[in-house]
Amino acid sequence: MKKVVIADDSIAFARQLEKIIAGSGEFEVVAQARNGLEAIQMYQLHHPDILCMDMNMPGMDGITALRTLVALDKQAKVVMITSLGGVGDKFTEALRLGAKAVLSKPFEPEELLKVLREL
Repeated sequence: MKKVVIADDSIAFARQLEKIIAGSGEFEVVAQARNGLEAIQMYQLHHPDILCMDMNMPGMDGITALRTLVALDKQAKVVMITSLGGVGDKFTEALRLGAKAVLSKPFEPEELLKVLREL
């Protein structure tokens, strides 16, 4: 079973993500983080197969955390999630920095699981 860390400052959205991911029976959510710094700490602590991370969080945002994570681990599999519609620059930047995928909220649960399975 693949291990996943969720990083999102919205507790409600993080719970929703966990329900989708863990509910598939294919993935186990091993930790949650509320900002980029916590996401990096949880990544280093749990060594997950995949990190699902919001782009916009207080303190350290997802893009900064992504940049740091990829510097620490070139093999990191990070899926960025954003609620900002039409932020093509951020999408492009996230992919350029090493994100494996970028999803826009709201998305279908099956869309998320498809991305996770492909990783």
